[in-house]
Amino acid sequence: MKELTLKYGCNPNQKPARIYAKEGELPIKILNGNPGYINLLDAFNSWQLVKELKEATGLAAAASFKHVSPAGAAVAVPLTETLKKVYFVEGIELSDIATAYVRARGADRMSSYGDFVALSDECDEQTARFLSREVSDGIIAPSYSEAALEILKNKRKGTYVVIQMDENYVPAEIETKDVYGITFEQKRNDVKITEDMLENIPTQNKEIPDSAKRDLIISLITLKYTQSNSVCYVKDGQAIGIGAGQQSRIHCTRLAGNKADIWFLRQHPKVMNLPFKEGVRRADRDNAIDVYISEDHMDVLADRVWENIFTEKPEILTKEEKKEWLSHLTDVALGSDAFFPFGDNIERAEKSGVSYIAQAGGSVRDDNVIETCEKYNIAMAFIGIRLFHH
Repeated sequence: MKELTLKYGCNPNQKPARIYAKEGELPIKILNGNPGYINLLDAFNSWQLVKELKEATGLAAAASFKHVSPAGAAVAVPLTETLKKVYFVEGIELSDIATAYVRARGADRMSSYGDFVALSDECDEQTARFLSREVSDGIIAPSYSEAALEILKNKRKGTYVVIQMDENYVPAEIETKDVYGITFEQKRNDVKITEDMLENIPTQNKEIPDSAKRDLIISLITLKYTQSNSVCYVKDGQAIGIGAGQQSRIHCTRLAGNKADIWFLRQHPKVMNLPFKEGVRRADRDNAIDVYISEDHMDVLADRVWENIFTEKPEILTKEEKKEWLSHLTDVALGSDAFFPFGDNIERAEKSGVSYIAQAGGSVRDDNVIETCEKYNIAMAFIGIRLFHH
């Protein structure tokens, strides 16, 4: 297949729309559904992300994409018993690719609603069954087991988009993009993210354990396919907070840090034991958890939804309890797609348990950023490479 006609572009008024290969064939097969313009943008960006995560870590990888940025990304690091409960997979022996998917989807369930999924490895039956119960638009993977494909073909009344990617496809070195009738051309950002990038450590603390190096690499590869400005918090092989597309880096750091805090607060005993009624929809449950964690008191939740969601009104999770719980969030890795211009980013990152940082370096305020890292004994690497993505 050399060309694929699309229903419309980014919006229904943008017709005609298509994708096509300038040379050779398209590297995809549409196994089910009718992908749209944004679906395919998500598919190709997310595929590159999981492919590179697998190459860099040797672990199966998955990503959850929304509007050309990841809501979650992860590799197959075994889940703790707590996370199994938080991610609703208690008592289940998970395959590697299912573990990666459950982690990627579980990072920010609010943002992953209606996502496009990417898998580095074959989609097995277990992963397809987990995916079948989520609100999702489509998936891209190198292959599908027969049972998995049958499950996915029945999702969304048979319209779920299933794309098979040629994992041996190598894109052209030069890429182009048209904006307002003008063609832009550049070399693809094919830089490889490796441990070698983490050797320039200007802080006094130069100890970055292997698990943190892995997490920093995950953060940087995730940022490579996240709309800039962006930062990414990672812990135990998964992104726990991604701040994308902000004009100010401190706003990225705050946004992603708030998401990381919510991820950790979801593991608080009060949250894990919320008295949900049977039959509550997953989206309603996720929204209720988000409101419960985010609100300082229960008035808003009580007025809106609690009577329809819970068997009884939950006990308040106080500011003091949140602060105490968050004090136990530690050993988080943080990547930034460009340099931190001020130490305020480090101050905010430390509040969400950041112990390791990888950033480009090269700011006129590097000394201030390093000094702030010293204040909290944070180990920081200057990678010397900017990872803007637009």
